[in-house]
Amino acid sequence: MSGAERSALIDRLSRSGSKGVLRFITCGSVDDGKSTLIGRLLYDSKLLFEDQLGTLERDSKKHGTTGGDIDFALLLDGLEAEREQGITIDVAYRFFATEKRKFVVADTPGHEQYTRNMATGASTADAAIILVDARKGVLTQTRRHTWIAHMMGIRHIVLAVNKMDLAEYSRTRFEEIHGAYRQAVASLSFETITPIPMSARFGDNVTARSERMDWYSGPALLEFLEDLEAGSGLAGQPFRFPVQWVNRPNQNFRGFSGTIASGRVQRGDAIVIAQSGAAARIERIVTADGDLDSAGAGDAVTLVLDREVDVARGDMIVPADARPDVSDQFAAEILWMNEAELLPGRSYLLKAGTATVPATITTIKHGIDVNTFEKEPAKSVALNGIALCNLSTGRPIPFDPYDDNRATGAFILIDRFSNQTVGAGMIRHGLRRADNIHAQAMDITKTERARMKGQKPAIIWFTGLSGAGKSTIANIVEKRLSSAGHHTYSLDGDNVRHGLNKDLGFTDADRVENIRRIGEVGKLFVDAGLIVTCSFISPFRDERQMVRELVGSDEFIEVFVDAPIEVCMARDPKGLYRKAQEGRIKNFTGFDSPYEVPESPEIHLHTADLSPEDAAERVIAMLRDMGRLG
Repeated sequence: MSGAERSALIDRLSRSGSKGVLRFITCGSVDDGKSTLIGRLLYDSKLLFEDQLGTLERDSKKHGTTGGDIDFALLLDGLEAEREQGITIDVAYRFFATEKRKFVVADTPGHEQYTRNMATGASTADAAIILVDARKGVLTQTRRHTWIAHMMGIRHIVLAVNKMDLAEYSRTRFEEIHGAYRQAVASLSFETITPIPMSARFGDNVTARSERMDWYSGPALLEFLEDLEAGSGLAGQPFRFPVQWVNRPNQNFRGFSGTIASGRVQRGDAIVIAQSGAAARIERIVTADGDLDSAGAGDAVTLVLDREVDVARGDMIVPADARPDVSDQFAAEILWMNEAELLPGRSYLLKAGTATVPATITTIKHGIDVNTFEKEPAKSVALNGIALCNLSTGRPIPFDPYDDNRATGAFILIDRFSNQTVGAGMIRHGLRRADNIHAQAMDITKTERARMKGQKPAIIWFTGLSGAGKSTIANIVEKRLSSAGHHTYSLDGDNVRHGLNKDLGFTDADRVENIRRIGEVGKLFVDAGLIVTCSFISPFRDERQMVRELVGSDEFIEVFVDAPIEVCMARDPKGLYRKAQEGRIKNFTGFDSPYEVPESPEIHLHTADLSPEDAAERVIAMLRDMGRLG
């Protein structure tokens, strides 16, 4: 960059911004022209330097798709994979400015496979430009991106009917698409929907009004964006400060570090810790450049309180007179981002702000049909699916409804084993039933019940394929424990399906719910001071881990009853494998439904060459060595 170019840029930036910063996204279906549109905006706004233009011209000849013309999409399709495939697969952020305001634009991918990236871009945007190819009209992905924009709190939509040059700049075609889109989104509560016909490739109605569409009397895109009133954003919300770190470099200083999520705080303000209600006042607002009198949304600060209160990472500091909800049950819309389906009853990690807690989808209230935006029944949620769900967390968390505060009403769901982000959620409201449920203290505790029985309670969880020998070994273990005077109970997969779980089938969702219920029952028996044997195929690691966490690792003993499937099929004590082979049983574990092998069970029994009696003796010996038998 030359000195003259640098000076010109600084001068423009210093003169821009009277309307503040506008964050917007471009979205729509594949090849609707999103990257081309942003490239054209940068080019026509004279925001490209000589070296950038030279590179763009060279890349257009090598990678371009516009013949001899400049391919503006290449300004954003920076990844080699994108250039080879001709699609955007990541979110590309660009900053530009005019004399009226500054802009941050996110070019989001159109391919359905990368819907999660579109949601990432939408999460901080004030407006969305929904591009539609004038030849193709409104597509499923157009509707999906519109719903996600609505779900993410975007209130201003630009319907950019692009490639009008390929539709002969037809007013009739533009009005057909506008009418179809209006009809499709009639149920969604956007503040504004502004239709603009354009050709991003040739610049029609992008930064200036087009003479080739003199029938259109509305604004050009840039003109509209410059004048859009986007609201006060997070600065106008109540003060919210998620604590990221308890900062204690020495015994004379104790502060709480993090980034202000919304609102403002001043020295002397009365605050409370949202989770505990402990009250204090702000004594200091500390930064690397010195103390401040006040700070606002987006500022990274350390808050020092005027008295000692119990605060940890994940807590939230809030005004005493404007507190968020604090609950362990709430309803949320979830965008699912994983190839493995979302299943009710399965345990995930929920990250909201700086807090990370175990969470379970207790109920899927309904799914959303992205073609009609109608509610539809759902027992699970597939990749890119959207659903309204009830959730339960391991402990109460502070939140505001997403419609009130986007910073404190959003969360992500994380797979416990892969550590991948699998879902994004927007909290709609807390569940009132959570306010009516309180733990009742009892005088006789688990410790007292176990002492009276002379043993340490535990769940012995036998897992493995059908025919591996789980129930047989568990039965022998219980008989020997009972004969020795221990207090036991046995839960078996087949037996509970005659009563407690007789309403459940063998889909993945039903299997998850089956184990969730058994885990809760097993926890009650452990609380009663019993040693509980549980014999269940329990094919998924997530659910076995969920039961472990219900009672605690020291009270959950996983026994992997391991036999090759060939041995299990040869035994076939109930004739189930034969029925599965004949097609009379569907979703049979090990045959046409997966079994996830335990990674680190407390004991591993190879029952192809180990008798049930010897296997049972190994389990009892392990219990004795662990001190479970008194």
